[in-house]
Formats: sequence, structure tokens, C-alpha cells
Amino acid sequence: MTPLTELIIKSGDANHVLSARQLERLLGGSDARRYGLVNRALKAGELLTARRGLYVLAQEYRKNPVHPFALAQQLMPGCYVSAESALSYHGWIPEAVRSVLSITAKGKSVSYEHEALGKFEFRRMTVNSGYFLQAVSRYELQHQVALIADPMRALLDLIYLRKLPWQGLDFVLEGLRIDEQAIRSLPSSNIIKLLGVYKGKREKAFIEGLLRELDL
Repeated sequence: MTPLTELIIKSGDANHVLSARQLERLLGGSDARRYGLVNRALKAGELLTARRGLYVLAQEYRKNPVHPFALAQQLMPGCYVSAESALSYHGWIPEAVRSVLSITAKGKSVSYEHEALGKFEFRRMTVNSGYFLQAVSRYELQHQVALIADPMRALLDLIYLRKLPWQGLDFVLEGLRIDEQAIRSLPSSNIIKLLGVYKGKREKAFIEGLLRELDL
């Protein structure tokens, strides 16, 4: 085990995502010394680069695996997990989703892919002021924290991203593979409160059409 890995474990940070600044505080000393210790741990496969300036210990040195949703929050602070990723997490669609799709309010849409950590997509979305985190909740996942869209918010974000018009409930159930029992059991208030989120007519028409066909 490399000295850096030992130090991270002893510090209690083995299960955390670590920034370059955190490693600097942990290691101290000169830039050359820190670079040497980090590079040695990377070459040994004990430390992984999630992206430039962001690191995690390899799984064998952690008590809990890195949860991809929690890692997404570190890759793009201020984002939340949504669309197919959140719908799959909530059990609203049958498919497992390999990449993590998150919504961000700032910057450009970007993606990261790591052989060991997975694929991450960040899509920029513009909503009405003060509504970015409407129907988004905080979850603890294997002692890690992530913001995840509630199911209906995740569905509406998907509509926004794909620019899908309202095509009837059958399209929602069959085309998007949304679980019928789950969507029919949702209180109308969970849908109505999303009317204030989106600026576009497409999303508002989708919400109104859904309320109408669900008789809510």
C-alpha cells in the first residue's frame, strides 16, 4: 500500500471524493513531494482520477463503493440526478440505466466517462427563477448523499430534454415505458406543482394533458 493510500485511510477520508486541495492539506510539504505521492498512488491503481483535480480510492480500500449518483454531485456541484437515471432509481421504468444523467443550471452540457467509475452526462436546463430544485429530494445512498429528482420531475425533465410533445397516455406508458400503477397512484398535487417550473409551452401542455387523462 502506498503512503498516500495509508494516509487517506487513517484520516477517515477513504470513502470520500477528494479534491486536489484536500490532498494538498492532507499531505503538506512541497508541490514536488505531493505530486510524487499522488502519482505513485495513481500508478499503483490505489487512487483513481474521477476528473482533473478530483480523486477517489480504488474499491478495495473503501468500506462502501463509490455511488455514481453521489459522484455526479462532486463532478458537477449544484446538479441533481434526473430523467432516465432517476426514473430507473424510483422504479418507474423497467430498464437499468448505465450512465448517470444529471441536470445543471449553469455552464455547457458535458459528459465524462471513466472505465472504473462509469459514464456521466450533465445537461443544462433553463427553468423559471427559483424553481430549479422544485420536486428534487436529498437521498442517502450507502452513506453518501445525492440530490435526485422526484419521479414526476424526472419525467418532465425527460420531456424537456427530448422536446417531446404530449401524445397521449398510451405514449407515456408504452413509448416511454412508465409504470402505469406508479403514475396513476401519484397525487395530483405532485403534478400540478410542476406547472410553475418550466418556461416552455410543451412541458405545460404535457402536464395538462396528463392531468386530463388521469382524471386528476
